[in-house]
Amino acid sequence: MTSNPNAGDGSADDSAGGAALRAGPPQDPPETESERRKRRAVFLRELAEARELRERVQPRRTRERRMREAMRMRTFRI
Repeated sequence: MTSNPNAGDGSADDSAGGAALRAGPPQDPPETESERRKRRAVFLRELAEARELRERVQPRRTRERRMREAMRMRTFRI
């Protein structure tokens, strides 16, 4: 005696029943090249802003990181 007569055996690979519900959101039309460039420009601006903020908030760590990077670059020069 079950409350849902259409219930399956509980296996995850049961494709009958709710397959349409799991299909996900409807697909948007593909974005244009200019939209992609705009999104990328915004992302790169925010990334640069985050790096500047990190350098302001943690100047000692940033200075140490720069020194380590400079030392690493010197190591590989001929």
